[in-house]
Amino acid sequence: MKVYKFGGASVKDADGIRNLASIVSEEKENLVVVVSAFGKTTNALEKVLRAWMAGDAACNTLLEDVYLYHREVINELFENSGGVIERTEVLFSRLREYLISGKKGGYDFEYDQVVSFGELWSTSIVAEYLKREFGSVGWIDIRGNLLTDDRYRDANILWYESSLRINNIIDFGKNRIYVTQGFIGGNVAGYTTTLGREGSDYTAAIMANILGAEKVVVWKDVPGILNADPKWLPDAVKLDEISYTEAVEMTFSGAKIIHPKTIKPLHNRNIPLHVRSFLVPSDPGTIIKADAELKTGMPVYIKKEEQMLISISPKDFSFAMGDNLSRVFYFFKIHGIRVNLVDASAVKINVCVDDERPKVDALINDLKAEFSAVYNEKTEMLSVRHYTLEAIERITARREILLEQRSRSTVRFVVRQQ
Repeated sequence: MKVYKFGGASVKDADGIRNLASIVSEEKENLVVVVSAFGKTTNALEKVLRAWMAGDAACNTLLEDVYLYHREVINELFENSGGVIERTEVLFSRLREYLISGKKGGYDFEYDQVVSFGELWSTSIVAEYLKREFGSVGWIDIRGNLLTDDRYRDANILWYESSLRINNIIDFGKNRIYVTQGFIGGNVAGYTTTLGREGSDYTAAIMANILGAEKVVVWKDVPGILNADPKWLPDAVKLDEISYTEAVEMTFSGAKIIHPKTIKPLHNRNIPLHVRSFLVPSDPGTIIKADAELKTGMPVYIKKEEQMLISISPKDFSFAMGDNLSRVFYFFKIHGIRVNLVDASAVKINVCVDDERPKVDALINDLKAEFSAVYNEKTEMLSVRHYTLEAIERITARREILLEQRSRSTVRFVVRQQ
Protein backbone atom coordinates (compact mmCIF):
# COMPACT_ATOMS: atom_id res chain seq x y z
CA MET A 1 0.00 0.00 0.00
CA LYS A 2 0.96 3.65 -0.42
CA VAL A 3 0.20 6.94 1.27
CA TYR A 4 -0.62 10.07 -0.77
CA LYS A 5 -0.68 13.49 0.85
CA PHE A 6 -2.39 16.49 -0.78
CA GLY A 7 -1.84 19.95 0.69
CA GLY A 8 -4.17 22.91 0.71
CA ALA A 9 -2.92 24.33 -2.61
CA SER A 10 -3.84 21.11 -4.40
CA VAL A 11 -7.45 21.18 -3.13
CA LYS A 12 -8.19 24.89 -3.18
CA ASP A 13 -11.17 24.52 -5.55
CA ALA A 14 -13.33 22.03 -7.42
CA ASP A 15 -10.80 21.67 -10.25
CA GLY A 16 -8.14 20.81 -7.72
CA ILE A 17 -10.27 18.01 -6.27
CA ARG A 18 -10.99 16.68 -9.76
CA ASN A 19 -7.25 16.67 -10.39
CA LEU A 20 -6.70 14.82 -7.10
CA ALA A 21 -9.19 12.19 -8.26
CA SER A 22 -7.38 11.90 -11.58
CA ILE A 23 -4.07 11.29 -9.80
CA VAL A 24 -5.66 8.73 -7.47
CA SER A 25 -7.23 6.94 -10.45
CA GLU A 26 -3.74 6.06 -11.74
CA GLU A 27 -2.89 4.21 -8.53
CA LYS A 28 -4.07 0.60 -8.49
CA GLU A 29 -2.69 -0.41 -5.09
CA ASN A 30 -4.30 0.11 -1.69
CA LEU A 31 -4.10 3.76 -0.76
CA VAL A 32 -4.42 6.10 2.20
CA VAL A 33 -5.07 9.68 1.12
CA VAL A 34 -4.14 12.36 3.66
CA VAL A 35 -5.72 15.75 2.90
CA SER A 36 -5.12 19.21 4.33
CA ALA A 37 -7.71 21.98 4.68
CA PHE A 38 -8.80 23.63 1.43
CA GLY A 39 -6.65 26.50 0.14
CA LYS A 40 -6.12 29.14 2.81
CA THR A 41 -8.79 27.77 5.15
CA THR A 42 -6.35 27.35 8.04
CA ASN A 43 -5.39 31.02 7.78
CA ALA A 44 -9.07 31.99 7.63
CA LEU A 45 -9.89 29.94 10.73
CA GLU A 46 -6.97 31.52 12.58
CA LYS A 47 -8.66 34.88 11.92
CA VAL A 48 -11.96 33.47 13.20
CA LEU A 49 -10.19 32.27 16.34
CA ARG A 50 -8.45 35.58 17.02
CA ALA A 51 -11.70 37.50 16.63
CA TRP A 52 -13.56 35.07 18.90
CA MET A 53 -10.87 35.15 21.57
CA ALA A 54 -11.02 38.96 21.50
CA GLY A 55 -14.82 38.95 21.85
CA ASP A 56 -15.23 40.43 18.38
CA ALA A 57 -18.57 39.58 16.73
CA ALA A 58 -16.76 39.70 13.37
CA CYS A 59 -15.84 36.07 14.01
CA ASN A 60 -19.34 35.12 12.81
CA THR A 61 -18.93 36.94 9.50
CA LEU A 62 -15.47 35.46 9.01
CA LEU A 63 -16.81 31.96 9.63
CA GLU A 64 -19.69 32.56 7.23
CA ASP A 65 -17.16 33.40 4.50
CA VAL A 66 -15.43 30.07 5.12
CA TYR A 67 -18.77 28.28 4.98
CA LEU A 68 -19.76 29.88 1.67
CA TYR A 69 -16.38 28.97 0.19
CA HIS A 70 -16.94 25.30 1.01
CA ARG A 71 -20.51 25.39 -0.27
CA GLU A 72 -19.28 26.81 -3.57
CA VAL A 73 -16.82 23.92 -3.93
CA ILE A 74 -19.57 21.41 -3.16
CA ASN A 75 -21.97 22.97 -5.66
CA GLU A 76 -19.36 22.83 -8.41
CA LEU A 77 -18.42 19.22 -7.69
CA PHE A 78 -21.78 17.51 -7.20
CA GLU A 79 -24.98 17.51 -9.21
CA ASN A 80 -26.72 15.76 -6.34
CA SER A 81 -25.03 17.24 -3.29
CA GLY A 82 -27.62 16.46 -0.62
CA GLY A 83 -25.62 14.00 1.47
CA VAL A 84 -22.32 15.85 1.47
CA ILE A 85 -24.04 19.18 2.21
CA GLU A 86 -25.79 17.61 5.19
CA ARG A 87 -22.52 16.29 6.63
CA THR A 88 -20.78 19.60 6.03
CA GLU A 89 -23.66 21.50 7.64
CA VAL A 90 -23.39 19.31 10.73
CA LEU A 91 -19.68 20.03 11.07
CA PHE A 92 -20.16 23.79 10.60
CA SER A 93 -23.00 23.73 13.13
CA ARG A 94 -20.74 22.07 15.68
CA LEU A 95 -18.18 24.83 15.30
CA ARG A 96 -20.83 27.56 15.46
CA GLU A 97 -22.23 26.03 18.65
CA TYR A 98 -18.75 25.82 20.13
CA LEU A 99 -18.15 29.51 19.45
CA ILE A 100 -21.58 30.49 20.79
CA SER A 101 -20.86 28.64 24.05
CA GLY A 102 -18.33 31.37 24.82
CA LYS A 103 -16.12 29.09 26.89
CA LYS A 104 -12.51 30.05 26.31
CA GLY A 105 -9.46 28.20 27.51
CA GLY A 106 -5.84 28.98 26.64
CA TYR A 107 -5.05 30.11 23.11
CA ASP A 108 -3.19 26.93 22.12
CA PHE A 109 -6.04 24.72 23.35
CA GLU A 110 -8.69 26.76 21.55
CA TYR A 111 -6.55 26.91 18.41
CA ASP A 112 -6.70 23.13 18.11
CA GLN A 113 -10.44 22.92 18.80
CA VAL A 114 -11.32 25.57 16.18
CA VAL A 115 -8.73 25.40 13.40
CA SER A 116 -8.94 21.60 13.13
CA PHE A 117 -12.37 21.86 11.49
CA GLY A 118 -10.72 22.79 8.19
CA GLU A 119 -9.43 19.24 7.72
CA LEU A 120 -12.74 17.69 8.76
CA TRP A 121 -14.60 19.71 6.11
CA SER A 122 -12.07 19.08 3.33
CA THR A 123 -11.81 15.32 3.86
CA SER A 124 -15.58 14.89 4.08
CA ILE A 125 -15.96 16.53 0.67
CA VAL A 126 -12.97 14.78 -0.95
CA ALA A 127 -14.01 11.36 0.38
CA GLU A 128 -17.53 11.77 -0.98
CA TYR A 129 -16.23 12.83 -4.39
CA LEU A 130 -13.83 9.86 -4.57
CA LYS A 131 -16.58 7.51 -3.40
CA ARG A 132 -18.83 8.60 -6.25
CA GLU A 133 -15.94 8.19 -8.69
CA PHE A 134 -14.48 4.88 -7.45
CA GLY A 135 -17.04 3.33 -5.10
CA SER A 136 -14.85 1.71 -2.44
CA VAL A 137 -13.70 4.64 -0.32
CA GLY A 138 -13.67 4.98 3.46
CA TRP A 139 -13.50 8.18 5.54
CA ILE A 140 -11.72 8.18 8.89
CA ASP A 141 -11.93 10.74 11.67
CA ILE A 142 -8.29 10.56 12.67
CA ARG A 143 -8.89 12.31 16.00
CA GLY A 144 -10.05 9.11 17.67
CA ASN A 145 -7.28 6.99 16.19
CA LEU A 146 -4.10 9.07 16.08
CA LEU A 147 -3.61 9.63 19.81
CA THR A 148 -1.32 12.30 21.18
CA ASP A 149 -0.29 13.90 24.44
CA ASP A 150 -1.77 17.20 25.67
CA ARG A 151 0.78 19.51 24.04
CA TYR A 152 -1.66 21.62 22.03
CA ARG A 153 -0.46 23.00 18.66
CA ASP A 154 2.63 20.75 18.76
CA ALA A 155 1.40 17.39 20.00
CA ASN A 156 3.56 14.29 20.41
CA ILE A 157 2.28 10.96 19.09
CA LEU A 158 1.40 8.11 21.45
CA TRP A 159 2.74 5.49 19.09
CA TYR A 160 1.65 2.22 20.68
CA GLU A 161 -2.02 3.10 21.14
CA SER A 162 -2.17 4.92 17.78
CA SER A 163 -0.77 1.87 16.01
CA LEU A 164 -3.38 -0.41 17.57
CA ARG A 165 -6.25 1.87 16.63
CA ILE A 166 -5.13 2.69 13.09
CA ASN A 167 -4.45 -0.94 12.21
CA ASN A 168 -7.86 -1.83 13.62
CA ILE A 169 -9.84 0.78 11.71
CA ILE A 170 -8.16 0.50 8.30
CA ASP A 171 -9.26 -2.67 6.56
CA PHE A 172 -8.32 -2.85 2.89
CA GLY A 173 -10.60 -5.83 2.57
CA LYS A 174 -13.50 -3.40 2.96
CA ASN A 175 -12.15 -0.34 1.13
CA ARG A 176 -9.19 0.00 -1.23
CA ILE A 177 -8.96 3.75 -0.57
CA TYR A 178 -9.18 5.56 2.76
CA VAL A 179 -9.31 9.35 3.18
CA THR A 180 -8.28 11.00 6.42
CA GLN A 181 -7.11 14.31 7.83
CA GLY A 182 -3.59 15.60 8.08
CA PHE A 183 -2.38 17.95 10.82
CA ILE A 184 -4.80 16.83 13.54
CA GLY A 185 -5.09 14.14 16.22
CA GLY A 186 -6.74 13.71 19.58
CA ASN A 187 -5.79 13.09 23.19
CA VAL A 188 -7.16 10.53 25.62
CA ALA A 189 -9.48 13.15 27.14
CA GLY A 190 -11.25 13.44 23.78
CA TYR A 191 -9.96 16.89 22.83
CA THR A 192 -8.56 17.68 19.41
CA THR A 193 -4.84 18.33 19.10
CA THR A 194 -2.69 19.46 16.18
CA LEU A 195 0.81 18.41 15.15
CA GLY A 196 2.21 21.82 14.26
CA ARG A 197 1.74 24.06 11.24
CA GLU A 198 2.03 22.15 7.95
CA GLY A 199 1.75 18.94 9.96
CA SER A 200 -0.08 16.97 7.24
CA ASP A 201 3.27 15.72 5.90
CA TYR A 202 3.98 14.31 9.35
CA THR A 203 0.57 12.61 9.43
CA ALA A 204 1.34 10.90 6.12
CA ALA A 205 4.67 9.65 7.50
CA ILE A 206 2.99 8.35 10.68
CA MET A 207 0.37 6.46 8.68
CA ALA A 208 3.07 5.00 6.41
CA ASN A 209 5.13 3.86 9.39
CA ILE A 210 2.20 2.24 11.19
CA LEU A 211 0.78 0.55 8.10
CA GLY A 212 4.13 -0.45 6.57
CA ALA A 213 3.64 1.53 3.35
CA GLU A 214 5.76 0.99 0.26
CA LYS A 215 6.23 4.75 -0.09
CA VAL A 216 4.76 8.17 0.65
CA VAL A 217 4.02 10.68 -2.12
CA VAL A 218 3.60 14.35 -1.17
CA TRP A 219 1.88 16.23 -3.99
CA LYS A 220 2.90 19.90 -4.17
CA ASP A 221 2.76 22.85 -6.56
CA VAL A 222 6.50 22.63 -7.31
CA PRO A 223 8.39 20.13 -9.52
CA GLY A 224 10.15 18.64 -6.50
CA ILE A 225 12.68 19.78 -3.91
CA LEU A 226 14.82 22.64 -5.20
CA ASN A 227 18.23 23.80 -4.01
CA ALA A 228 16.68 27.17 -3.06
CA ASP A 229 13.35 28.92 -2.89
CA PRO A 230 12.84 30.21 -6.46
CA LYS A 231 11.14 33.32 -5.08
CA TRP A 232 14.48 34.13 -3.42
CA LEU A 233 16.95 32.73 -5.98
CA PRO A 234 15.23 32.46 -9.38
CA ASP A 235 17.87 30.11 -10.85
CA ALA A 236 17.08 27.36 -8.32
CA VAL A 237 17.33 23.82 -9.72
CA LYS A 238 15.55 20.60 -8.81
CA LEU A 239 17.33 17.94 -6.78
CA ASP A 240 16.54 14.50 -8.21
CA GLU A 241 17.23 12.72 -4.92
CA ILE A 242 18.42 13.51 -1.42
CA SER A 243 19.14 11.41 1.65
CA TYR A 244 17.11 11.33 4.85
CA THR A 245 19.99 13.15 6.55
CA GLU A 246 20.04 15.90 3.95
CA ALA A 247 16.28 16.36 4.25
CA VAL A 248 16.50 16.65 8.05
CA GLU A 249 19.31 19.20 7.81
CA MET A 250 17.37 21.25 5.27
CA THR A 251 14.12 21.27 7.24
CA PHE A 252 15.94 22.09 10.48
CA SER A 253 17.53 25.09 8.76
CA GLY A 254 14.12 26.29 7.66
CA ALA A 255 13.49 24.80 4.22
CA LYS A 256 9.74 24.61 3.66
CA ILE A 257 9.84 21.34 1.79
CA ILE A 258 8.22 19.09 4.38
CA HIS A 259 7.33 19.21 8.06
CA PRO A 260 10.51 18.76 10.16
CA LYS A 261 9.18 15.67 11.97
CA THR A 262 8.32 13.83 8.75
CA ILE A 263 11.59 12.03 8.14
CA LYS A 264 12.06 10.04 11.36
CA PRO A 265 9.03 7.71 10.99
CA LEU A 266 10.02 7.02 7.38
CA HIS A 267 13.70 6.48 8.16
CA ASN A 268 12.80 4.05 10.94
CA ARG A 269 11.15 1.74 8.40
CA ASN A 270 13.22 2.72 5.33
CA ILE A 271 10.18 4.12 3.49
CA PRO A 272 11.04 6.51 0.64
CA LEU A 273 9.31 9.87 0.31
CA HIS A 274 8.52 11.21 -3.16
CA VAL A 275 7.84 14.93 -3.61
CA ARG A 276 5.94 15.41 -6.88
CA SER A 277 3.97 18.09 -8.69
CA PHE A 278 0.19 17.84 -8.78
CA LEU A 279 0.36 20.30 -11.69
CA VAL A 280 2.44 17.88 -13.81
CA PRO A 281 1.81 14.44 -12.24
CA SER A 282 3.91 12.63 -14.86
CA ASP A 283 7.12 14.33 -13.69
CA PRO A 284 9.29 12.17 -11.38
CA GLY A 285 9.90 14.88 -8.76
CA THR A 286 12.39 14.27 -5.95
CA ILE A 287 12.99 11.11 -3.94
CA ILE A 288 14.13 11.17 -0.31
CA LYS A 289 15.69 7.84 0.64
CA ALA A 290 18.50 6.31 2.64
CA ASP A 291 21.12 5.82 -0.09
CA ALA A 292 20.55 8.98 -2.14
CA GLU A 293 23.41 11.17 -3.26
CA LEU A 294 23.35 14.92 -3.76
CA LYS A 295 24.91 16.26 -6.93
CA THR A 296 28.58 17.00 -6.33
CA GLY A 297 29.30 20.67 -5.67
CA MET A 298 25.63 21.65 -5.47
CA PRO A 299 25.10 24.25 -2.70
CA VAL A 300 21.66 24.26 -1.08
CA TYR A 301 20.42 27.69 0.02
CA ILE A 302 17.86 28.13 2.79
CA LYS A 303 16.30 31.30 4.19
CA LYS A 304 14.30 31.30 7.42
CA GLU A 305 12.46 34.58 7.85
CA GLU A 306 10.85 36.31 10.84
CA GLN A 307 13.55 35.40 13.34
CA MET A 308 14.73 36.85 16.65
CA LEU A 309 18.29 36.68 17.99
CA ILE A 310 18.22 36.50 21.80
CA SER A 311 21.40 37.13 23.81
CA ILE A 312 21.41 35.80 27.39
CA SER A 313 24.05 36.40 30.08
CA PRO A 314 24.16 35.41 33.78
CA LYS A 315 23.78 38.48 36.01
CA ASP A 316 26.57 37.35 38.33
CA PHE A 317 29.04 37.12 35.41
CA SER A 318 29.45 33.39 35.97
CA PHE A 319 30.20 31.17 33.03
CA ALA A 320 27.25 30.61 30.70
CA MET A 321 27.97 26.92 30.23
CA GLY A 322 27.19 24.05 32.62
CA ASP A 323 24.28 24.52 34.99
CA ASN A 324 23.39 27.91 33.51
CA LEU A 325 23.00 26.41 30.05
CA SER A 326 20.60 23.71 31.21
CA ARG A 327 18.68 26.25 33.27
CA VAL A 328 18.24 28.58 30.27
CA PHE A 329 16.99 25.85 27.96
CA TYR A 330 14.58 24.59 30.60
CA PHE A 331 12.74 27.90 30.16
CA PHE A 332 12.77 27.53 26.38
CA LYS A 333 11.19 24.11 26.76
CA ILE A 334 8.40 25.09 29.14
CA HIS A 335 7.43 27.99 26.86
CA GLY A 336 7.39 25.76 23.78
CA ILE A 337 10.01 27.81 21.90
CA ARG A 338 11.96 25.98 19.20
CA VAL A 339 15.64 26.81 18.96
CA ASN A 340 16.99 27.24 15.43
CA LEU A 341 20.61 28.12 16.26
CA VAL A 342 22.72 28.24 19.44
CA ASP A 343 26.07 29.98 19.89
CA ALA A 344 27.73 30.01 23.32
CA SER A 345 30.74 31.93 24.64
CA ALA A 346 32.19 32.17 28.16
CA VAL A 347 29.51 34.52 29.47
CA LYS A 348 26.86 34.70 26.78
CA ILE A 349 24.44 32.41 24.96
CA ASN A 350 23.01 33.57 21.63
CA VAL A 351 19.86 31.82 20.46
CA CYS A 352 17.98 32.28 17.19
CA VAL A 353 14.25 31.51 17.37
CA ASP A 354 11.07 32.14 15.42
CA ASP A 355 9.53 35.54 16.11
CA GLU A 356 6.68 34.40 18.36
CA ARG A 357 6.47 37.56 20.42
CA PRO A 358 4.09 36.51 23.22
CA LYS A 359 6.13 33.37 23.92
CA VAL A 360 9.43 35.24 23.78
CA ASP A 361 8.14 37.98 26.09
CA ALA A 362 7.05 35.34 28.61
CA LEU A 363 10.43 33.61 28.31
CA ILE A 364 12.38 36.81 28.97
CA ASN A 365 10.13 37.63 31.91
CA ASP A 366 10.99 34.24 33.48
CA LEU A 367 14.70 34.66 32.76
CA LYS A 368 15.07 38.18 34.15
CA ALA A 369 15.50 37.12 37.80
CA GLU A 370 18.73 35.26 37.03
CA PHE A 371 19.84 36.47 33.61
CA SER A 372 20.17 39.54 31.44
CA ALA A 373 18.37 39.00 28.13
CA VAL A 374 18.18 41.27 25.10
CA TYR A 375 17.10 40.56 21.54
CA ASN A 376 17.34 41.71 17.96
CA GLU A 377 14.07 41.48 16.08
CA LYS A 378 13.45 41.60 12.31
CA THR A 379 16.23 39.17 11.52
CA GLU A 380 16.64 36.23 9.14
CA MET A 381 18.69 33.04 9.28
CA LEU A 382 20.50 32.23 6.03
CA SER A 383 22.01 28.77 5.61
CA VAL A 384 24.12 27.13 2.91
CA ARG A 385 24.58 23.38 2.83
CA HIS A 386 27.75 22.23 0.99
CA TYR A 387 28.92 25.81 0.88
CA THR A 388 31.58 27.45 -1.25
CA LEU A 389 33.06 30.93 -0.92
CA GLU A 390 31.06 31.98 -3.96
CA ALA A 391 27.83 30.62 -2.44
CA ILE A 392 28.47 32.49 0.82
CA GLU A 393 29.19 35.74 -0.99
CA ARG A 394 26.04 35.34 -3.03
CA ILE A 395 23.71 35.47 -0.03
CA THR A 396 25.65 37.69 2.39
CA ALA A 397 26.81 40.51 0.12
CA ARG A 398 25.63 43.85 1.50
CA ARG A 399 23.93 42.14 4.46
CA GLU A 400 24.60 43.06 8.09
CA ILE A 401 25.75 39.84 9.75
CA LEU A 402 24.88 39.56 13.45
CA LEU A 403 26.10 36.02 13.96
CA GLU A 404 27.96 33.39 11.92
CA GLN A 405 28.26 29.67 12.60
CA ARG A 406 30.15 27.11 10.49
CA SER A 407 30.56 23.37 10.43
CA ARG A 408 32.19 21.15 7.84
CA SER A 409 29.10 21.02 5.65
CA THR A 410 26.88 23.94 6.72
CA VAL A 411 27.29 27.65 7.33
CA ARG A 412 24.58 29.77 8.94
CA PHE A 413 24.25 33.53 9.26
CA VAL A 414 21.82 35.56 11.31
CA VAL A 415 21.36 38.82 9.40
CA ARG A 416 19.18 41.87 9.66
CA GLN A 417 16.04 41.70 7.62
CA GLN A 418 16.23 43.81 4.47
